[in-house]
Amino acid sequence: MERNRDGYVSPLSTRYASREMQYLFSDNNKFRTWRRLWIALAEAERELGLHITEEQIDELKAHAEDVNYDVAEARERVVRHDVMSHVYAYGQQCPQAEGIIHLGATSCYVGDNTDLIILRDASRLVLKKAAQVLRNLADFARRYKDLPCLGYTHLQPAQLTTVGKRATLWMNELMMDMENLEYQVATLRFRGAKGTTGTQASFMELFEGDEEKVRALDRMVAERMGFARSVAVCGQTYSRKTDAYFLAALSGFAQSACKFATDLRILQSFEEMEEPFEASQIGSSAMPYKRNPMRSERICALARYVIQDAVNPAMTAATQWMERTLDDSANKRIAVSEAFLAVDAILEIYMNVTAGLVVYDRVVSRRVMEKLPFMATENIMMEAVKRGGNRQELHEALREHSHAAARRVKLEGGQNDLIDRIVADPLFPLTRGEIEEQMAPEKYVGRAPSQVTEFLDQEVAPLLARYPDEDIHGELNV
Repeated sequence: MERNRDGYVSPLSTRYASREMQYLFSDNNKFRTWRRLWIALAEAERELGLHITEEQIDELKAHAEDVNYDVAEARERVVRHDVMSHVYAYGQQCPQAEGIIHLGATSCYVGDNTDLIILRDASRLVLKKAAQVLRNLADFARRYKDLPCLGYTHLQPAQLTTVGKRATLWMNELMMDMENLEYQVATLRFRGAKGTTGTQASFMELFEGDEEKVRALDRMVAERMGFARSVAVCGQTYSRKTDAYFLAALSGFAQSACKFATDLRILQSFEEMEEPFEASQIGSSAMPYKRNPMRSERICALARYVIQDAVNPAMTAATQWMERTLDDSANKRIAVSEAFLAVDAILEIYMNVTAGLVVYDRVVSRRVMEKLPFMATENIMMEAVKRGGNRQELHEALREHSHAAARRVKLEGGQNDLIDRIVADPLFPLTRGEIEEQMAPEKYVGRAPSQVTEFLDQEVAPLLARYPDEDIHGELNV
């Protein structure tokens, strides 16, 4: 299809989100789901004794997929009502069933129930892709669990960790997001068949006051659409807090992905790690040598959008009046869909980046060794005390030597000569060899390697077991 060059087109559709996520929010998925809901309603009503024939239902099923958009759109220009326009269009294709389409229902029967189905299906797609990111990072963490690297607090060098252990921090937050979204999906209830203001008055009229049949109708429709339960009470709509809960969960994915991408951007600046870089990729139009972390930057950019977008359904939920107002609709159809599309785009990039992370082991080790003399001072001091040294005198000497070595590095651009200074100081009854024994980086990573293994085996593996390995790979669009 030729692209419209004269009108606005969302970058989420043309550049970022996957085809499968876009389909979930497409007209075809929406209006075909409406028709599935009308069929489910008619089937349940027939089973419960209303005069609806099998031939009418067969006719509805025959046209469940081939939505006659031209008829619906022409009708909407006249009546200004999207649901009644599609009821009319469906009836034109199904003349025998025309009179029983949407029987007893309100617009929110198809509108809201479809939105809930899409919330569920889109969330499952998010979880599937997040699981692949987690799988990529698990492989990475296991591969680099033993490689010491500088840890940072306040973005200043701190005690050592390992490259693999740092990856578990990214994974842990992603798992928190997945478990949160899993909970939202598991507890999601269908709106069901509740009528205009949620009282089921129209269905009570249809079934001549038989409450048991009305309850059964609500239950049967929910089950047909794949939901174990429908909400106990509602107004005209399902509670808009539901959208707020789901978008808060999506905001969590954005926060975690942004944290990962920011860390990687910093590490790429340090030349310790790098996101994948294509053979023909151009980093800068002016500086040919540049290898910019454009994928990580895109994650951060999209994440900011999702994080602020999560405010929309919260405000909508807070400002609904009584049984409902329509000021939710325009905001909701933009905010919810675009949050899912943007998170989908984030995860596509996240998958792509984590499948090809590059670690420059020698740079990592060099940076460790530049700082390790400072970190080894406590071990050196303890060893000197064991040999009769005075702890307080040794501490003061190490403080002075450390500051002098730091001045040499920062002010003179020289090498860190802290070890030379300690060897030359008679206060320390240690040979150079004995001091250098304290300079093995693996002595300073604590339980990091074991923590990685335990985390992967005890925490990550059970979660990933819920998601079959489909070997999906993130697509990087322009």
